[in-house]
Parts: sequence; structure tokens; C-alpha cells
Amino acid sequence: MEADQNRILYLSQRDVRTAAARIDPVRAVREALAAHASGQSVLPAEAYLRWSPTTGESARSLNMPGRLAGTVDVAGTKIINANPANPARGLPRASGLTVLFDPADARVYCVLDAAYISALRTASVSALSAELFNGNDVGEWALIGAGALARAHLQLLPSTLGKLRAVNLFDIDRERADALGREFGPGLAERGIRLHVAHSARDAIRDADFIVTATTVTDGYIGRGWLKPGALLVHVSLDDLRPEALAEADQVIVDDWALVRDDDQRLLGRMWRQGLLTEPGQDSDPAAGRTTIHAELGDVVIGRKAGRSNGQEVIIVNPFGLSIEDLAVARQVYDNARQQGLGLWLER
Repeated sequence: MEADQNRILYLSQRDVRTAAARIDPVRAVREALAAHASGQSVLPAEAYLRWSPTTGESARSLNMPGRLAGTVDVAGTKIINANPANPARGLPRASGLTVLFDPADARVYCVLDAAYISALRTASVSALSAELFNGNDVGEWALIGAGALARAHLQLLPSTLGKLRAVNLFDIDRERADALGREFGPGLAERGIRLHVAHSARDAIRDADFIVTATTVTDGYIGRGWLKPGALLVHVSLDDLRPEALAEADQVIVDDWALVRDDDQRLLGRMWRQGLLTEPGQDSDPAAGRTTIHAELGDVVIGRKAGRSNGQEVIIVNPFGLSIEDLAVARQVYDNARQQGLGLWLER
């Protein structure tokens, strides 16, 4: 649907949620990754602004532009701001805006609330990873963390994991995990899926085929021997894994190696600087304590790289979270919002 040349559409979080209910975010993420792997994207490095408010916390703002051509024709940027102390104030930890640009004239045509799109995109990457590496053959799923990302995963993944029978949920805040369990447990039970609030992360993970970490921890806790043969772990948070867990994996997958490598805030970027990782296409050297990044996720999507080769492989997917994925989802949201007459028109 064509943009209005004289106005900009603003979509609130309520508008975004309403429009997103009728889209296929996993397809949007798949298309974005396929375009990226096929050279039909522009993905600059993110701009990272950090500061310390007078209250002493650590605040930050990320600006992540991107461009997709081909099947998905979209350009724009995602701005996400966060302060870990916000929940104590009754505010979300992170919030932001996604801005869509007309690929022809570069003018802004839509501004959307970014938080829900970001969470939905993250859950969609996890769902796509399960499809690519487990073939949706997941009976037991461990979800570590009980915040906004966990909620997005619980809303999306049960419908994509056709053989799911159990969800093990853990959060260091037991009350928050219990509350999320009460919210989603009855609906899952109606689908024949048991939700169990575990006493520890290791208890949740021990027998899981599929693990998603969605926390804010800064000290790794998942170590050697935690993952059973055949397990898939999607590490959507920053620091849940210890280096030895990555070294033990049969495959380590990222979404964009250059972005992961250049980010010294994330585990893989720090490991690369320490000489503990080799780049995609290079041989691993276990004797020297180095492991290899096996592939980028888009390469698996388009068939350039194989997914799982056998049922015993331990696979870790460590996505950076690409702006082009958010933009692909946002474009679907925008199109649906226009069809439903949602949003507020702003004069230029």
C-alpha cells in the first residue's frame, strides 16, 4: 500500500499489537534473512550511546538502520533505549521507535512503537531456529527469564512447535515466574502442554530439547555439560553462556558475524578478541581452546549451509538481532494497519 506523501502515520503500541495479530512474523524474519544472505540488504553498524544518569544507573540508546531490497522492499531505522533500573520505577526496561523510510524518496512515512515489534521479532527468530535445526520436533522447551521477551515467546512459539508437550520456565525472581505461569499455564494446558516453574535454570534445561535464554544477566551460568545431546539453545540475551559451553557445541550459528564480532558488549565479541573464536569458514582448534562460528542463519535459510546433520548435535544459535528483521516485521504491521484504518496521521 502506497504511503501518503503529505502525512506520516504514527502507530502506538496498541495499534502495533492489533495489526501484528494478523501477520506472519516468522515469514517476515525468514524473508529478511534470505535477502541478507543473498546480498540484498544494507546493514550498517549500530550507533551505541551510553551514559550515566544522575541517579547512578547505566542508560543506553541504540540506533540500528537497515535496508532490504528484493521481495521485501523496506528501509528505516530502529531506536531502542533502555535503563535496567526502570522496572523498579514501574516502567519497561526498554522502549523505542521504529521509523520507516520510502525507499524511493527516502522520506519518513511511518513511525511505530518499537518495543512490541522487537520482542515479536526476537521470538520469531527463535521459532525459525527451531524449524531450521529441530524441524519443530520439540517435546520439551526450557525458557529462562520471565520478562517481556519470555511473554512474546510464550505467545508465539506454542503454535509453531507442533510436538511441544512441556515448558519449563525459570526466573531468579520466583514470583515473576509464577505470575507468568499463571497467565499462560491454563491456555497451554488446553493444548495438552504442561507448564512447570522450575527451581533452577539447570533443572529447567536438563531434559529440554530446545532452550531459549531471555534474561538480563551479565555473568554466564550455563557451562559445560548443561545441554543434553541433540539440544538446541537460542541465546537471545547477552551473557547466559560461559565460553566452555560454546566450545562444547557442535555448531555455533550467528545472524551476522561482522556485527557480533565488533560488539564488545556481547560474549562472542569478547571471545573473538580473546582469541577463543575463529571466523566462519575457518577450522576450529579445540586444542588451542578455539571454536568456530559455523554459519550465519541466513545461509541456512537459503540452503547455502546445512542445518542439523544428526540428532545428537548440540547447536547454539546466538543472534545479534538485526534491524532488517524488525523492519520486515514493521512493514507487515504497517500494511495491515493501513488496511484496518489504524493509527494517527501526522502532518509533515
